[in-house]
Amino acid sequence: MASAGETRFGSFRLDRGARRLWSGSEEVLLTPKAMEVLLFLLDRAGTVVKREELLEAVWPETYVDDHALSVQIREIRKALGDPAGKPKYIETRHRRGYLFIGEVLDEGSEPAARLPEARAERRLYSGPVPETRYAQSGSVNIAYQVVGDGPIDLVFVMGWVSHLEYFWREPSFERFLRRLASFSRLILFDKRGTGLSDRIPIPELPTLELRMDDLRAVMEAAGSKRAAICGVSEGGPMSALFAATYPDQTSALVMIGTYAKRIHDAEYPWAPTAEQRERFLEEIQNHWGGPVGLEERAPSLAGDPAFREWWATYLRMGASPGAAVALTRMNAEIDVRHALGSIRVPALVIHRTGDRCLKVEEGRYVASRIPGAEFLELDGTDHLPFVGDQDAILDAIESFLTGVKRGGEPERVLATVLCMDGSEGWAELREEVRREVEWFRGRPFLGEASCVAMFDGPARAVRCAASVAKHSAEQGVTVRAALHTGEVETGRNPEGLTVEVTRAILDRAEPGRIVASSTVRDLVAGSGLKFRPAGNLVGVSVPEFRLFAVETGS
Repeated sequence: MASAGETRFGSFRLDRGARRLWSGSEEVLLTPKAMEVLLFLLDRAGTVVKREELLEAVWPETYVDDHALSVQIREIRKALGDPAGKPKYIETRHRRGYLFIGEVLDEGSEPAARLPEARAERRLYSGPVPETRYAQSGSVNIAYQVVGDGPIDLVFVMGWVSHLEYFWREPSFERFLRRLASFSRLILFDKRGTGLSDRIPIPELPTLELRMDDLRAVMEAAGSKRAAICGVSEGGPMSALFAATYPDQTSALVMIGTYAKRIHDAEYPWAPTAEQRERFLEEIQNHWGGPVGLEERAPSLAGDPAFREWWATYLRMGASPGAAVALTRMNAEIDVRHALGSIRVPALVIHRTGDRCLKVEEGRYVASRIPGAEFLELDGTDHLPFVGDQDAILDAIESFLTGVKRGGEPERVLATVLCMDGSEGWAELREEVRREVEWFRGRPFLGEASCVAMFDGPARAVRCAASVAKHSAEQGVTVRAALHTGEVETGRNPEGLTVEVTRAILDRAEPGRIVASSTVRDLVAGSGLKFRPAGNLVGVSVPEFRLFAVETGS
């Protein structure tokens, strides 16, 4: 215990004997109880102090609840100008207590000794970086980490670009992840083409469909049969599509600061215009290697030199300039609006009111389209969830996930339905068609004159249709095909409105043509598939959809 004298930390000077706190020549006023709490933490700088220990020291032999302590901590933070989301002095350690992280000097002494978990600089991190492992997704190696041993499996999907090991080099990000891992078995991964995963040719950067394949491969490698999925920003649309497509592998869905599409139009006016998107692409091309986009993503830390340095390095290590441009272009084509209504797992959407990167209206829109989704709007302007008041986000996620009830097997899933029929000789090709559908990971249902197949990825379904049409043409059979993505009832045969819509589209298709609905086209961003307008589907018993003919190059 320090003797009565003077203690200095940051710009503050504390006269222990007089119990008075100064900042320069101005006195900082604290209530007596708040002063006792501060002194107790200062004397144990670098050590996590349990809440029970503080309560016993400040209110000996008196029963008070945790709220009394929280009030004193808030008073101290306000007096020191020390926000909970970006602490310089007092850090909350969830379920453990409080840690004084500022450098402390007692009168006539050298700086106080620090335990490893206390940080003198922002760029230092407190624990070892988790082991990086690799999952095989097709021929690509996907880097992943597993942290914690909680009862819930939680997959964290970062947006834009990522780098697993640089996650842990920023204290605020490290703290965010360790808090998630305190109540879950946290699974992290780098998308193919970014971070520690295999770098691939820019034209082969992952579509939403391939990203879902990678997520499934990581879950399998990590031994996770069912997990909650938490998608941040651009990671949100993929997480939503995964939840709708694989509800049997998704226990819950959390989306933070996310969106449904990234192209401005009258129905979705919050997305960037084409001109704004091009300006950002130019910034990436010209300034990659620096803190690109930081002012919009973390305005509260945009002036912090250490954070700017970390962000610039994180981006540079996460992707090359060419890959960053390609990913940003591809993300601009994403549109999952039609998939949101097919999500049947518990969902929570979190968005900050003043988010400068993605407008809060986008979060409201996403939540409004997911049946039964909860929407939480929080104060703040930071887009990155680990910057600003991260505890508000973390508290909401923990409460939501630990309270989720496990349901039974899903009765409906999001799927792409392919309907095909052909000219004379089609019946003789049944087995070849079956093999082709199964090779593209589809589930075929063959009739005498037609084929209906279900796919968990729209790009695979389109490529299957093109392959069947090509091989059939080589044997003198002309095929027409139709595709639509929507909810399908599970069971022995595909049923429901999605199948009806696909059959109605098939009725509109000319022989030798492959026609897809706008929902299919919107979900294959980055696949290289090309479409041209083919009118609208208008019917009495089915909704209206824009139609597009697939350009097969033939």
